[in-house]
Amino acid sequence: MSSHRLNEQAKGVFIISATPFTENGELDLESASRLVDFYLEKGVAGITLLGMMGEAPKLSADESVRFLGHMLNRVDGRVPVVVGVSNPGLDNLVNLTRQSMDRGAAGVMIAPPTDLSPDEKIYLYFDQLFAALGDETPVVYQDYPFATRAPISVTTFNRLVADFPLLVMLKHEEWPGLNKLTEVRRTAGTGLRRVSVLVGNGGLYLPQELTRGADGAMTGFAYPEMLVGVVKHHQQGEVDLAEDLFDAYLPLVRHEQQPGFGLAVRKEILHRRGVLSSPRVRAPGPSLNSTDHEELTRLIRRVQNNIEEL
Repeated sequence: MSSHRLNEQAKGVFIISATPFTENGELDLESASRLVDFYLEKGVAGITLLGMMGEAPKLSADESVRFLGHMLNRVDGRVPVVVGVSNPGLDNLVNLTRQSMDRGAAGVMIAPPTDLSPDEKIYLYFDQLFAALGDETPVVYQDYPFATRAPISVTTFNRLVADFPLLVMLKHEEWPGLNKLTEVRRTAGTGLRRVSVLVGNGGLYLPQELTRGADGAMTGFAYPEMLVGVVKHHQQGEVDLAEDLFDAYLPLVRHEQQPGFGLAVRKEILHRRGVLSSPRVRAPGPSLNSTDHEELTRLIRRVQNNIEEL
C-alpha cells in the first residue's frame, strides 16, 4: 500500500502524465520510466495517471493495469499518485480502483458519467459509487463539463462534501469557472469541510485560479517546471512574479490547449526534450505536419527568449 493517502491538505502540482507509445503504437515503458524521473526532477508534488489527456480511453483494461503498475513502481512512494478510473460501468470502475489502490495509489479521480443531469442524478450516482468503494479510497471529483456535459452546482458539490468524508479534492476545470471556484471557497468558510482544489485546463487560468483559492494544479504541460514555479511563487505571496513566469510560457500553454490537437503538441515537446522516444498519439489521434513543426519550433524559441528576459 502507498505511504501516501490523499487528503484535503493536498497542494502543489499533480502533473497529468502522458502515456508513451512506440512508433508501432505499443506501450513504451522505457519512456514511461524517463517520464517519471523527469516529472520528479521538475518538482511536482504528485502524479496523476490515466487522465483524459493521458489517452486512458485508448488503453485496454490489461494495458491500463500494466501501465499504472509500472509507473507506481517507478515512483516508489516518492510522491502520491492519483489514478483516473472513470468508467460508464460501475463494476469496471470499482475493479480498476481496487487494483490501483492495491498497487500503491494514493487515491482515484472520478468524473460523473456523460450527460448525467440534473444534479440529483449526479448525487445519487456518487452515493452509489461511495457505497461500492467502501471506506478506504480517497476520491477526487473531476468537474470537467466540457467533456462530460454533466455540470454540477456548488450546492450539490457541497452536499457531496458534507455526506462523503472520502471526497477530499475537487479537480476544477470548468470554464468560465472563476466565480464557481470563489463560491466553493466561500461556502467552505461557513463551517463546511474544506477540501483541496486543484485546477486543470492545461493551467490556462492558473494565476487567477490561485488568487481565487485553488491549492495548485492537476493538469499536463510539457514544461511542468513552469506550473511548479507559478504555484510556489504564488504561495509565497510573490503574485506578480508568478504571473510573469506564467506569461513567459503563455504562447505554449495556449498552443497546447487546442482541443484534440494539443496532446500531439505536448508529446512532440516531450520528445524534443528527450523524455519520450516517440511523440506518437495512439490512433485515432493527430500528428504534426511540417508546417506544424516549424510553427512549434518558432514558439519554443520565443518562449526561451521570454524566459531569458525574466
